[in-house]
Amino acid sequence: MQWAMRPAESADVEPVAELRAVVMRPDLERLGRFDEHRVRQRLRDSFSPQHASIIEADGTFAGSVTLRPSENGHRLEHFYLSPHVQSRGLGTAVLRSLLTRTDTAGDLVRLNVLQGSPARRLYERHGFTIETQDPIDIFMLRLPA
Repeated sequence: MQWAMRPAESADVEPVAELRAVVMRPDLERLGRFDEHRVRQRLRDSFSPQHASIIEADGTFAGSVTLRPSENGHRLEHFYLSPHVQSRGLGTAVLRSLLTRTDTAGDLVRLNVLQGSPARRLYERHGFTIETQDPIDIFMLRLPA
């Protein structure tokens, strides 16, 4: 699979919001937190095209990721991959690319993932460790390599 990232544009907000709803639905339902409107609106409210990238695989929309600067590093947010490209190494390739940039800059990276999400394993394989957690979220940190 050939893949690339391009800078996000304001017009990307709705496809990303829809992808978020599809990808997060099983975990949010399991946690009793799925709301058809809220899942999309939270993305719309926090979408930041200047920090977001659109992931394309074989020339088509496949996902998104945001790497937002924070006071002491970056926050990894809105990392969603379309179900048809999951489990094919794309998440690993995208994450590796982003972490190479943050490592070069000497920046730490924080993120949160839902309790029970299979994405947690991906993050742990790339050096993220648990900082704190609550009944819904796990907050993770990765120091620069």
